[in-house]
Amino acid sequence: MNLSYWELKNWFTNVDYTIVGSGIVGLHCALNLREKFPQSKILVLEKGMLPQGGSTKNAGFACFGSISEILDDLKYHSEEEVVQLIAKRWNGLQLLRKRLGDDVIDFKTYGGYEIFLQNDEATFSECLRQMPFINELLKPLFKAEVFSKTTNKFGFKNTQEHLFFNPFEAQIDTGNMMQALLKMAAAENILILNQQTVTAHIDNASYVEVVMNDFSFKTKKILYATDGFASELTQGEVKPARAQVLITESIENLAIKGTYHFDKGYYYFRNIDNRILFGGGRNLDFEGENTTEFAQTELIQNKLVQLLREVILPNNDFKIAHRWSGIMGLGSSKKTIVKQLSPNVYCGVRLAGMGVAIGSFIGKELADLVE
Repeated sequence: MNLSYWELKNWFTNVDYTIVGSGIVGLHCALNLREKFPQSKILVLEKGMLPQGGSTKNAGFACFGSISEILDDLKYHSEEEVVQLIAKRWNGLQLLRKRLGDDVIDFKTYGGYEIFLQNDEATFSECLRQMPFINELLKPLFKAEVFSKTTNKFGFKNTQEHLFFNPFEAQIDTGNMMQALLKMAAAENILILNQQTVTAHIDNASYVEVVMNDFSFKTKKILYATDGFASELTQGEVKPARAQVLITESIENLAIKGTYHFDKGYYYFRNIDNRILFGGGRNLDFEGENTTEFAQTELIQNKLVQLLREVILPNNDFKIAHRWSGIMGLGSSKKTIVKQLSPNVYCGVRLAGMGVAIGSFIGKELADLVE
């Protein structure tokens, strides 16, 4: 790399903390490190033009899990683990709101809904039966009942007559959030370099050598906030999971307001700028969607359009304006991985598709590991 003396001196000399990943976790980690170590030199490396993964590609759900998701999680995690995870998501949302402000992130408290397709009566009945138990489980955290049954007032077709409502769920503008975090990091003298890929690190006990494609430099500590791209770093404890999304063109007199889930959270949609943003379908091809490739597939995109036409917008003409995908980090457990990997190497990954909610909290946890 053809670096000048000035570039080496200002960006790559006497670096205290290097953070890999400029998404929600990475920037919150950097900001928390700045609070702990006001005089430190903090460098953030990002392999994309914009934050890669899911931070600028998510649906902007300020959520912590639908009732069917929570029931599904209870099959594989203890009650204590599930409540702890929901608490981290909820507390993370409060940290995000406190740091940036509701107006900045366009925080809208329209509430969240879970709908059930016509052929999914068994899941609906199970959720209805278990609703008092789930509400009791979450009452110490929310000081109120979280889930209630409500009617379909949105014109959805081919669904069960009733939906579940969650007044604590909200939506945000993902782009506004990330722009605000980037501005805040810059104001705090946190250096951010884009399109920089870290290929390796060597922990030499007193410092870490950070290796990029054709260049290396020294840092006292390195912290990875790479979520879905952390498979190698965690010996396979994190696996990538692609999420495909589309958004419609503007729809006149759109009556849908809120965040919506169905099929245990595998599908999700919301209103934004008089459009419907709709994502999901990973369960149609789990193996194919365990990838770090940003792309769309006909199988999933066609299913999203079909569900828009038959369920969500049956009485509206709509056109698809844009499609994209993001990469999440999943694993055999939904418990986040925040740990020290070696004396000077740390990671905060496996956000299980809840980065907006839990990212602020994990960023703080990651920074707190550093003494």
